[in-house]
This record gives sequence, structure tokens and C-alpha cells, in this order.
Amino acid sequence: MNLPAVSLPLAELKASEQAYLVSLGASGGSASRLASLGFTPGVPLYMMQNYGRGPLLVEVRGTRIALGRSEAQHILVHRSSRHV
Repeated sequence: MNLPAVSLPLAELKASEQAYLVSLGASGGSASRLASLGFTPGVPLYMMQNYGRGPLLVEVRGTRIALGRSEAQHILVHRSSRHV
């Protein structure tokens, strides 16, 4: 039986976890900036570094992007069952 995926903020992923972007909860300017960096619905994301405080390092479309923790709180994702 498959349970529905639960959305969570990107900031809650651990290093080496993969997820898929569900939505951007950021305001207009921030959402536009994130979209221009490749954060679009359905895109796979790979968490490279997340120490639980400070910035995160995420790989999106083959590019490493550093995000502030508060910014990552507004990016909703579904965790992938695959770990790298």
C-alpha cells in the first residue's frame, strides 16, 4: 500500500537526501529568483549539506546552490525514497 507523500520544507532534509519540489511559498521577488535558479515544480533536488543551522547547499539541475535557512523553509518538497 502506497501512502501519499507528505510535503515538508527543504530545510528539513538531511544531507544525501533527494526530494522533488512541490511549491515555492516565497514572496514575489524571492519566488522569481528561485525559479530563475531552476527551482520549478517537479524538479529533483539533492541536499548536499545541511548542518541544522546556517546555509544549506543544494544541487538543482546539476548546479550547486547555497540557500539561507529561512529561504529554504519556504520551499516545499516531497522526499524521494532514493538516497544517494
